[in-house]
Amino acid sequence: MTDPPLVHIYCDGACSPNPGFGGWGAVLIAPNHGNARRELSGAEPNTTNNRMELMGAIMALRALKRPSLVVVHTDSQYLRNAFEKRWLAAWQRNGWKTAAKQPVLNQDLWQELIQHDRTHQITWRWVPGHAGVAENERCDQLAVAARLELRRKGVEAS
Repeated sequence: MTDPPLVHIYCDGACSPNPGFGGWGAVLIAPNHGNARRELSGAEPNTTNNRMELMGAIMALRALKRPSLVVVHTDSQYLRNAFEKRWLAAWQRNGWKTAAKQPVLNQDLWQELIQHDRTHQITWRWVPGHAGVAENERCDQLAVAARLELRRKGVEAS
C-alpha cells in the first residue's frame, strides 16, 4: 500500500459588499509530484466573506482524487479555529448552536468540511492575510477576479 499523497492547499475568500458578490480562490500544490500546481476559483452573487472562505477550502478538497495528507493554509481564523479549537465538536454537541445559543451560520458548509476532514488527514494552518505570503496573495487575486467577473456579467445580488 502506498502512502497517501501530500497536498498543500492555500485558500481564500473575498466579498464586497459583505454580504454581496463573493469569490473564492484556491491553489493546490503537490510537493511529491514536482510541485504540481492547480488553481481554482469561483463566485456567488449573494453571499458572505465567511462562506467564501469555507468554499475555497471545500472546492480544493473536492478536487482531490483520493485520501491525502493535506495542509490547508488559510488566513481565516474562523475556518482554522473551528477545527483546531474544536468549535465544530462543541457546535455539534449543542445541536448546531453557538455558545451564545444562536444557530451556527454556514452549517451546510461545515458539514461538508467535516466529511472531508474524515476522508483526509488535514492540518489547518493560519497564515496572515495580505502579508506577502505568495500563495495566499494568489488566492486572494483569484477570489477577487472571480467576484469581479461575476459582477461584470451582470448577475444580480439579491
